[in-house]
Amino acid sequence: MNRTNGKFNTRKLVTAAICLALALVLPFLTGQIPQIGSALSPMHIPVFLCGFLCGPVYALIVGAIAPVLRSALFGMPPMYPTAVAMCFELAAYGLFSGLLYKMLPKKNINIYVALILAMILGRIVWGIAMLLLLGFGDTAFTWQAFISGALLNAIPGIVLHILIIPPIVIALKKSMSHT
Repeated sequence: MNRTNGKFNTRKLVTAAICLALALVLPFLTGQIPQIGSALSPMHIPVFLCGFLCGPVYALIVGAIAPVLRSALFGMPPMYPTAVAMCFELAAYGLFSGLLYKMLPKKNINIYVALILAMILGRIVWGIAMLLLLGFGDTAFTWQAFISGALLNAIPGIVLHILIIPPIVIALKKSMSHT
């Protein structure tokens, strides 16, 4: 864990808890939008934010917990294979957005770079998880299912994330630097 003077970083811990709570409740809001509500990938937003605000470790944990916890509490997403695969996907989003943001120079454009690269890597991790969960046969997880799930059906979420996450990160970083 991230420690400061032998203690957990309270600000990051509270921020991560808020991100986890948002991952649980945001799907209720977007679920009210017919046809595209789930395609907006609302659970992804707080995990990406956690990566940028708290770093890779906190975000990996939030990403790994959120889908299974939401499935256990509310029955959605379905536990197997969806929530299980999403644990790996969202953990990867948190890990990679946090790592890339930490490694890249602190320029606003690099928030976009880190976000897009994390999206690509997380979708690859999701595909691998689905392949391992569902198997390799012709009726199992196919290349077409990967393209459909990771790209085609995800376009509304991809666009939304690129449009809203960087400005939120920029605004929050600016406000946190003044406190």
